[in-house]
Amino acid sequence: MEYTAGNYYSFVQSRAPEGVERKTAWFVGAGLASMASAVFMIRDGKMRGDQITILERLKLPGGALDGIKMPEKGFVIRGGREMEDHMECLWDLFRSIPSLEVDGYSVLDEFYWLNKDDPNSSLCRVTEKQGRDAHTDGKFDIGAKVQHELLKVFLATREEMENKRIDEVFGRDFLDSNFWLYWRTMFAFEEWHSALEMKLYLHRFIHHIKGLPDMSTLKFTKYNQYESLVLPMYRWLLDQGVTFRFETEVTDIDFVFDGNRKQASRIHWISEGVAGGVDLGVDDLVLTTIGSLTENSDDGDHHTPAKLNTGPAPAWDLWRRIAEKDPSFGHPDVFGAHIPKTKWESATVTTLDHRIPEYIRKICKRDPFSGRVVTGGIVTARDSSWLMSWTVNRQPHFKQQPKDQIVVWVYGLFVETPGDYVKKPMQDCTGEEITQEWLYHMGVPEEEIPELAATAAKAVPVMMPYVTSFFMPRKAGDRPQVVPDGAVNFAFIGQFAETTRDCIFTTEYSVRTGMEAAYRLLGVERGVPEVYGSTYDVRSLLNATLHLRDGKEVDIPVPEILRKRMIDKVTGNEVGELLAEYGLVPAAD
Repeated sequence: MEYTAGNYYSFVQSRAPEGVERKTAWFVGAGLASMASAVFMIRDGKMRGDQITILERLKLPGGALDGIKMPEKGFVIRGGREMEDHMECLWDLFRSIPSLEVDGYSVLDEFYWLNKDDPNSSLCRVTEKQGRDAHTDGKFDIGAKVQHELLKVFLATREEMENKRIDEVFGRDFLDSNFWLYWRTMFAFEEWHSALEMKLYLHRFIHHIKGLPDMSTLKFTKYNQYESLVLPMYRWLLDQGVTFRFETEVTDIDFVFDGNRKQASRIHWISEGVAGGVDLGVDDLVLTTIGSLTENSDDGDHHTPAKLNTGPAPAWDLWRRIAEKDPSFGHPDVFGAHIPKTKWESATVTTLDHRIPEYIRKICKRDPFSGRVVTGGIVTARDSSWLMSWTVNRQPHFKQQPKDQIVVWVYGLFVETPGDYVKKPMQDCTGEEITQEWLYHMGVPEEEIPELAATAAKAVPVMMPYVTSFFMPRKAGDRPQVVPDGAVNFAFIGQFAETTRDCIFTTEYSVRTGMEAAYRLLGVERGVPEVYGSTYDVRSLLNATLHLRDGKEVDIPVPEILRKRMIDKVTGNEVGELLAEYGLVPAAD
């Protein structure tokens, strides 16, 4: 396998790998990583679909990419997916999946035209004092000291950031800044999370610093992620003859070790209460999604809190059993044994008439019933004790959603802290109580909140014990390589497998691990698209520098006459033109 970039590599069609007709593929888990990898095996590896089986403990595919209407409870989305131009593997995947919305076009085509015709942006990113615009005005609010801390982390080696927390490399000024408020609520970072992941995010998305305050660089699907992404891919795989075995829990995988050679030899499962499995030869490939950010999620309802499930966690227990067999298979408890630090809660609120949407309209300055961009990403209530954020995507968010309803997603980072209106921790609240707290921070008059929450909305809270587990401080080796050294017929995929230079908690990461696994195990000649190289692009770096300085020119601490001479040296050449274009020095007369 190799990493490649450019049209020369992107458009080539691969040849059938030698011996592919003899191989079978078994996937553990039916999330995005497995489904994407199966697509790549068929499209690029020329494997027949009927040679592929996907094993899934749940009753439907998609993993964390969910969206469902639950009987009696209502619409539920546990989270959302923010996407951008340079998710190279993701778009490579969906260029080949037919759209369910537009005949003759791909999911990528549909997505591209949707976001071109209706580009995303936020007109109110932060509120305070019960729904008032906080007027952060797109400013990052970081001085020279914080800028220096960011630069130090950016330039540090990965080894220097291993096993360190964010609050160990950044001071209070940074943690009180607008930059951190935008960042932590957009990506769900906590102060105790990994400084290494923070560094990787800075490198991966340096080209999006400009759009961080107003989210203008983000792109979203037409409907929820299940209907827009999972269903088209699921139908395509079924059409290719892929077998999905639902309600099948994989409990263990056996391996044979011969020196450095490692071979998976058997998959053990329980399917519909009956123990079973399959023996594996060298031509039988097994690709396992390890860990899970949505494992043991629990749904409440409008009158019932969601519960924190700390009991047995099948996906994590499977990884633990596998990891005991070889040091190169990772260390799951680095991530999955810290529920108090990895949990948070979300709620899906469905408005039932036009009363609450009028408050949404007031804050986002758009018509929520227009079918176009509404909030343009999350709105954060800066003074919320829960650090509550909420978003309204294009409506309807579900195909079966009534036209007079709005689906809203709400989440809080501080679930153990009493609320400002409800006076209870979020984790102890019913859907109705979470709606009350949200209405309070939307500016609804306090005397109207109880009646609106009871009659004008229906909410489903969801507690997720492991949702930020991949952000826990770590070091090299804690996540196994996609294909460990010596592995001949197996791979690890998903958010807890290790791949080069990309960052987790993105759809791109899941797809990239699936692509790398398929290409390496089958010997596909086509290259895996390289991660977008904005961190090496001087234009992206200059642009980020300008916006991190809130548009201020660089103050060169030398006498004015020397400063003028230095600027004169670059005036009129390409360096000077770049510096002037990005506002770091005055433009030439």
